[in-house]
Amino acid sequence: MALSHQHWWEMLLLLLLTNAFVLLPWAGAGRIIDGQKVKPHSRPYMAHLKIQRGSQTSYCGGFLIRPDAVLSAAHCVDKEGVRVTVTLGAHNIRLWEWSQQKIRVGHWVVHPKYSRVGLKNDIVLLKLEKNARINKNVQIIPIPDEKESVREGALCNVSGWGWTSMKGHKSNVLMEVELKVQKEEICQQRSSNFQHQSMLCVGDECSKKATSKGDSGGPLVCNKKAHGIVSHGYGDCLFPEVFTRISHFEPWIREQLRRFALQDIPGSPSSG
Repeated sequence: MALSHQHWWEMLLLLLLTNAFVLLPWAGAGRIIDGQKVKPHSRPYMAHLKIQRGSQTSYCGGFLIRPDAVLSAAHCVDKEGVRVTVTLGAHNIRLWEWSQQKIRVGHWVVHPKYSRVGLKNDIVLLKLEKNARINKNVQIIPIPDEKESVREGALCNVSGWGWTSMKGHKSNVLMEVELKVQKEEICQQRSSNFQHQSMLCVGDECSKKATSKGDSGGPLVCNKKAHGIVSHGYGDCLFPEVFTRISHFEPWIREQLRRFALQDIPGSPSSG
């Protein structure tokens, strides 16, 4: 039986919508909403992650903490058969820029207690196949010590190439938004999965500024240190948002960096 013109369009629309959902990033928060463009290359620690799994491609943020190591969110890479390429020194991620360094990720370490349920311990350390060239456009950002906390009420910045509106418009250039560290109770009231030791409750009370899809894994920068990692939000609400608390994981991060260094030593037990 021949399809009517209207039915044909309805089927085509359904097919397009189905494919669109397949191509969406897998989890987490991530759009810079109501943010502003940053001065090109003024956030030289930022990393853009291209994550490929079969024919699917998704994107996340990350940040350089050593010439060979990038921190990001575990939920960005928690599927099997994933390949990751990091771009450093980028401003407009859609263009070739002389400042850009594209480096494959050799391997990564997801925190052993990471859980997709509630996105607990949402942190991953990625080992680059080769060291990044440190220059004015590509630099590392320090992380806090284990006992160093960021206070409630602190104003921090988050950068990313993620969605710039609820409608899903993605930014080609690096955007940034200022967000405030909130009382833990605000997030605890929203979810029993909130863990104050390992998570930060962050957001704009007016619900106008936020992160979203594509920004996951990016840093929450307070006083020139990366104190948090963009992790997840609650449904379609822009406020509050949950960030991984980096200071809680500092001993684990240092241990993984030590192992990364051992792997670079020929003949070491960890090499190969």
